[in-house]
Amino acid sequence: MENTPRPATSHPDTILVIGAGGQLGLELTQELRQLYGATNVVAADVRAPQHEEVQQAGPFELLDVLDKPRLEEVIRHYKPKQVYHLAALLSATAEKNPKFGWQLNMDGLFNVLDASIDLGVKQVYWPSSIAVFGPDTPRQNTPQLTVMNPNTVYGISKLAGEQWCEWYFRKHGLDVRSLRYPGLIGYKSLPGGGTTDYAVDIYHKAVAGQSYECFLKADTYLPMMYMPDALKATLDLMHAPAEKLTVRSSYNLGAMSFSPAEITASIQRYYPDFHTTYQPDSRQQIADSWPASIDDTQARLDWSWQPEFSLDRMTDDMLLHLRQLIAEPAHAG
Repeated sequence: MENTPRPATSHPDTILVIGAGGQLGLELTQELRQLYGATNVVAADVRAPQHEEVQQAGPFELLDVLDKPRLEEVIRHYKPKQVYHLAALLSATAEKNPKFGWQLNMDGLFNVLDASIDLGVKQVYWPSSIAVFGPDTPRQNTPQLTVMNPNTVYGISKLAGEQWCEWYFRKHGLDVRSLRYPGLIGYKSLPGGGTTDYAVDIYHKAVAGQSYECFLKADTYLPMMYMPDALKATLDLMHAPAEKLTVRSSYNLGAMSFSPAEITASIQRYYPDFHTTYQPDSRQQIADSWPASIDDTQARLDWSWQPEFSLDRMTDDMLLHLRQLIAEPAHAG
């Protein structure tokens, strides 16, 4: 059967990545396999990966994180030292299916935390988001500790999840670590239903020679981060000594903030005829309730966080790789 676990590995640093087929999961799995060896990083997702390298480069397990017996089976078999729990329903998607969004985001987290305690997992990584903030949060340089009144199912579930992660650390001693990601931008996967996903899709349209219709207003500023910085931040946090960490809910994490108009201008350095039109939809209200910029002083103090990519440097790299991806099939023929 396809659900039968593969032969166990005895490597002491075995890692399980749940949600390995998603935007972050895909690239984090690849990065972890480079660091720890492909056979020591188990990729798991609710569906078989579209990217063959995830399945072929190392162990892969079909896993619905809501299926706790199956989750426990996988953990018992591989005995991971670390679990990266990335499975979630994102902001715009969760608004369309709120009860399931809550169930997946919360019950999935409980299953992972409880199984980790019961089965001896040493560290858990769980991503939070700028969606934990709300319309009454200071929008500029949003502090680590501030008013948090999220008005989306995704944000409510992430805020609740942060508190539960801290509770499991205090009550059970489970080493849970978390980052409040801004919008993540990468070239290896397509948008997954988030409010910040326009900043991924817009590059694809530009390289395809098309214009872009944006679902946000031209001057909507949101915190963003290029995927290499997100991977660096995640691994830096997970490698930091536990005694250095002062935040056990989730760390603010910043890199850059820009608007759709600014990312359009950055792309026009390469494609002068590229243009964006604006048709704000329900996602505009979500964006308006989120920060415009992030104060991540605590992350910089505790584990020396420092981003590397600006908007223009990200655009240079995104366009380079997307053009290569488009050209590869032609070369293969």
